Amino acid sequence: MSSDFSPTYYTIEGDHRWQVYRRLCELDIACSCTAYQPLTVQIDSPIAFIQLWSVMRQATIPRQTLADSLERCWKYRA
Repeated sequence: MSSDFSPTYYTIEGDHRWQVYRRLCELDIACSCTAYQPLTVQIDSPIAFIQLWSVMRQATIPRQTLADSLERCWKYRA
């Protein structure tokens, strides 16, 4: 953990919060979620922030949009 990165807390509401919670637990990112309450996430490093951003994208953006974005990346690398 970077010594100059202060922990930041985020709350996430909505139906996708349980999906996000499970994935963040797999990534060992500190979080908690109880019934009928928002997900609370503690971000204590830049890497954890990027992981949260990525998990949120996967949970909230339609699958076809993600696939199209990945396809564009592959075309740019070719």
